[in-house]
Amino acid sequence: MGMWILATLAAFYVKGLCGFANTLVFTSILGFGTNNIAISPVEVVLGYPTNIILTWKNRKELNKKVWVPLALLVLAGSIPGALFLKNVDATLIKIIFGIIVVLLSIEMFLREEKAIQIKESKGVLGFIGILSGIMCGLYGVGALLAAYIGRVTDSSSGFKANISAVFIVENTFRMILYGVLGIITVSGMEHSLMLFPFALVGLFLGMKSSSFLNEKTAKRLVIIFLAISGIAMVVTNL
Repeated sequence: MGMWILATLAAFYVKGLCGFANTLVFTSILGFGTNNIAISPVEVVLGYPTNIILTWKNRKELNKKVWVPLALLVLAGSIPGALFLKNVDATLIKIIFGIIVVLLSIEMFLREEKAIQIKESKGVLGFIGILSGIMCGLYGVGALLAAYIGRVTDSSSGFKANISAVFIVENTFRMILYGVLGIITVSGMEHSLMLFPFALVGLFLGMKSSSFLNEKTAKRLVIIFLAISGIAMVVTNL
């Protein structure tokens, strides 16, 4: 239980600080000893109210042209992702997840350093939305959304508002889908409720830190941590 509490505090601190990457942190910490099918339902239940909090706090920055089409595309990819989670070997999932974490970390680092650019075209929007939907259904990961929304919003509050709004839609759909598929269980819900106070503590500490901590420095630290975790997860499960 101690590792779950640590993962929850760390993940939602990052959520409050950056607006995303909580699932990557949560799953990276717990993935070494727990199967993704046990991690994902707990994380989605914990993440749902925290996304509502961030969206409400930054609601003045919501832009329907940004979050609505992305939310629809994410929903389209969630079904195959959730089915894959239920029916594929856990070891393979962890290897794939590790590779994805490393690739996302590289992309996030290059984006922070302005070394790469992605054109805000309909084709790019569709690719990011569908792939993010599959990743959300499988892992609950929405870092690809961050790669896009970071380019079409002008402020940190705008970024957090729009990405959290997409996550609310995705979380709602995924919780229903997980329930139908039997991925969310009564014991899993009880586990989530026990961890919820720690998620709130982490979230509000992260939100408070974002008011005085250099956000770019914080994101770089998160990126480095995720890359190391992804590499370690792949090596461990090969």
